[in-house]
Amino acid sequence: MKKLSKIAQVTFFVAAFAVLFSGTADAYIDPSVMNYAIQAVAGVVIAVGAAAGIYWRKAKKKIDKSLGIDENRNKEVESDDIMLDQAEDKQEK
Repeated sequence: MKKLSKIAQVTFFVAAFAVLFSGTADAYIDPSVMNYAIQAVAGVVIAVGAAAGIYWRKAKKKIDKSLGIDENRNKEVESDDIMLDQAEDKQEK
């Protein structure tokens, strides 16, 4: 992509500044537009939070691995065995 010359850059900046900060516009914003705007902002916040959480867990896992920390060392794990009382089975028959 070709770079813009200094004159083109200054012209673009002045034009953008004039458009963005021009006088007032007597425009009407429909209330439903604000509802969509709030939904869009909420969606962005949720997406950024989810991405930050994912990368936080990945970074924590790498740091724990490099320091030799095992997060499951003090956890108790129960077996998945199912024990049936055979005395109850005989009484039912």
